[in-house]
Amino acid sequence: MVQATPFLLVLFLALGAHGLSTEKCNLTGFWKNDLGSNMTIFEVSKGGNFRGIYHTAVSATTKKIEKSPLQGFQHINPLNQPTFGFTVNWTFSDSITVFTGQCFVNDKGKEVLETMWLLRSHADKLENDWTATLVGYNQFERAEEQ
Repeated sequence: MVQATPFLLVLFLALGAHGLSTEKCNLTGFWKNDLGSNMTIFEVSKGGNFRGIYHTAVSATTKKIEKSPLQGFQHINPLNQPTFGFTVNWTFSDSITVFTGQCFVNDKGKEVLETMWLLRSHADKLENDWTATLVGYNQFERAEEQ
């Protein structure tokens, strides 16, 4: 049995290794989040930077919601589920939002973006600064472009 132990260990690792691999997650494309907002991320450069368009489904402003530009970076490394960050400069309000997160492939084989965000609104004076930043979480799923 002592001689069989190394063989069984190698066999176990060979048969189980496929379950340890991660599928590749790609930021480029069309995404929709849990609130109904959508974004398109254009091609990620070799250096990791990207641009896109964000169309929010929610807003506190009374102005008409418009598509807004986004700009970001993906951490370039050999891992298949990259971390990233991007900023949305809202064209219809005095706010800006920064998102950070990671791209995953879930257990159903679907790509998802798990994100946290900070939304910064304009504060009219220093004493009101504490009310000007909101924090939140969104999950984006890859969607068909409309």
